[in-house]
Amino acid sequence: MEKQKENNFTFHTLKLKPDYEGKVVATLIEKKSAKPAKKALLYLHGFNDYFFQDHLAAWANKLGFNFYALELRKYGRSILPHQKPNDFRDIREYFEEIDKAIAFIREKDENEKLVFIGHSTGGLIGALYVHDHRNDSLVDALILNSPFFEFNVSPILKKTFIPLMVSLAGSFPRFPSPVGLDKGYGYSLHKSHNGEWDYELKLKPDAGFQIYAGWIKGIYTAQKELQKGLDIACPVLVMFSAGSVKPGNYKPEMQDADSVLNVGDIERYSHVIGKNVESASFEGGLHDLLLSKKPVREKVFQTMEAFLDKNL
Repeated sequence: MEKQKENNFTFHTLKLKPDYEGKVVATLIEKKSAKPAKKALLYLHGFNDYFFQDHLAAWANKLGFNFYALELRKYGRSILPHQKPNDFRDIREYFEEIDKAIAFIREKDENEKLVFIGHSTGGLIGALYVHDHRNDSLVDALILNSPFFEFNVSPILKKTFIPLMVSLAGSFPRFPSPVGLDKGYGYSLHKSHNGEWDYELKLKPDAGFQIYAGWIKGIYTAQKELQKGLDIACPVLVMFSAGSVKPGNYKPEMQDADSVLNVGDIERYSHVIGKNVESASFEGGLHDLLLSKKPVREKVFQTMEAFLDKNL
């Protein structure tokens, strides 16, 4: 395992089994609490994303948690030159790096409690991972930040385009999707446009990377599994914005709502993932609630802290 340090974070390169594109790595990012701690928080990013939310690490450390973030294969610092960024075929491909990250956190660093936070696609992945490992006691609490429980597209596209791409993916997983991300959400975040955040646009471009049929099938299959019901054993907090605005080109309303997902879908499916689930919505919240305006994200942090106080 290779490692390097930067801005008080330690970056570990996790070597993984080769896949259909060849060599594969993931990146585990670590920032220990100033005081000795036996509790850990593991953060998993969303689609077209990577870890840059230093304020989340600072919050976790202040609460007495050792902080970790995992950048999945083909995301962020884990993208290798020969790879198609963000591309995958099956959601459980990612479980290899999650297994390695949790083993590092629990065994090498000897953390006794582990909280898993997943944002958007990371929330979908995290929910299925914790469901699969419900008898292993690996995760003590799960927090989902605007999890990707359903595609936010028109009913026509749900009935025609997505099934077509899923069907194509069986024989042509690298068939490029003619539909991708809109720039509006990125424009609401980055300081070069209308937002307050500075991050690497080469790792998180406004319009995202090319999406392929295999990616659509992988997400669709995972969502359908979740929507049928999961049996997550640990306490779960599902968080989302109080409102959505239709994706597309930037408009001012995107500064105060989820412009990626339909929050009604998140709320509806939050009730089927486990028996100990609570939910919270936030007026003015963005898709990534932790990137919302300061008064909103402070409420998000307060809600997470109250949840952890009650369940750890």
